[in-house]
Amino acid sequence: MAKGRLFLFFIGCLSLTGCKKGGCNVVDYIPFQETISLVEFNELRLLMQPVALGAEHGGVAGLIVMQVSEGQYVAFDRCSTVNPEKRCAVELEGEGPVAVDPCSGAKFILTNGSPSAVAECPLRPYYVRRNGDILIVSN
Repeated sequence: MAKGRLFLFFIGCLSLTGCKKGGCNVVDYIPFQETISLVEFNELRLLMQPVALGAEHGGVAGLIVMQVSEGQYVAFDRCSTVNPEKRCAVELEGEGPVAVDPCSGAKFILTNGSPSAVAECPLRPYYVRRNGDILIVSN
């Protein structure tokens, strides 16, 4: 019985150390609320067309915003979760909904922010609300 408990304790410890830094909230929390005009960023009206915005629009290293289905938007911080202290901003790759960290080569799927190569932790997500021709992005 003691071996079983020891095994469960060991498995529990491993699960707590799954991501670097002791968890996946590795990107700094910086409170913000940003309004984004769909008139100014008309490409956000198209499905699966991500738009990368600089740090002046919020987040740690800027934002990536994309419409994933009719009227449903996602937003992520551009700060890579690989060595987040470097604040390396992920960049859009080609035409698809994929972002690449130019510092580490990590790749992220922009429909949900999950890592697809190198990284262990997803991009930090933000809330998106639409009000007419305005998107309100916040944390």
